[in-house]
Amino acid sequence: MSGKHYKGHEVSCCIKYFIFGFNIIFWLLGVAFLGIGLWAWSEKGVLSNISSITDLGGFDPVWLFLVVGGVMFILGFAGCIGALRENTLLLKFFSVFLGIIFFLELTAGILAFVFKDWIKDQLNFFINNNIRAYRDDIDLQNLIDFTQEYWECCGAFGADDWNLNIYFNCTDNNPSREKCGVPFSCCTKDPAEDVINTQCGYDVRAKTVSDAEQKTYIHVKGCVPQFEKWLQDNLTVVAGIFIGIALLQIFGICLAQNLVSDIEAVRASW
Repeated sequence: MSGKHYKGHEVSCCIKYFIFGFNIIFWLLGVAFLGIGLWAWSEKGVLSNISSITDLGGFDPVWLFLVVGGVMFILGFAGCIGALRENTLLLKFFSVFLGIIFFLELTAGILAFVFKDWIKDQLNFFINNNIRAYRDDIDLQNLIDFTQEYWECCGAFGADDWNLNIYFNCTDNNPSREKCGVPFSCCTKDPAEDVINTQCGYDVRAKTVSDAEQKTYIHVKGCVPQFEKWLQDNLTVVAGIFIGIALLQIFGICLAQNLVSDIEAVRASW
């Protein structure tokens, strides 16, 4: 009996420990993302007042850490424990979950290509909605500032989109000092300045400032067209990253299925 066992199928140690090693790193990254997200919510007092989650009118960037971290945690746990304990149920769950993510990514990519105008409208709506909530959440504020600085843009389609914000609009009844202004992240940078001037956007959209003068102080292009331009300029890199991620997912699914087949074959030979 023992001789037949050793001559039969064996579970590949290389595949088993490769899946285990890869997924324990993935799992630890998921834990780190979840930890950062929960820490950020704790700092903002959300954990002590859960109902405040729905109070923010715009997008809370913490959700990105929590969702990505949660997916990485679940996938990493299933792949890690499934490989280590040779648990076919967890390994099948890992394969199916990874396959669903791959299918959703593929579907999203196709829909984004087919419905480009609709995507552009949704991006415009998303940015404008977050412009309204700019001062409501520090993480959202930092995200918008980073976006406008990185792509050298202002608003969704132009600086006047900041009229949507109660602090920056040009209405007569607006008492804010930031009236008819824009955030500092819209300003053109002076290489000679070491310290950021957070008041550089004050009054730049006032009637006394001409369009020509405005261009010398702030970026007048919107973030939607600037994002489109960036995407076209870096299409090869972006496509390479997505193809690389897709290949890794397919590779992971194949390895997990191979390990499941080995485990089932070994058990069948007992």
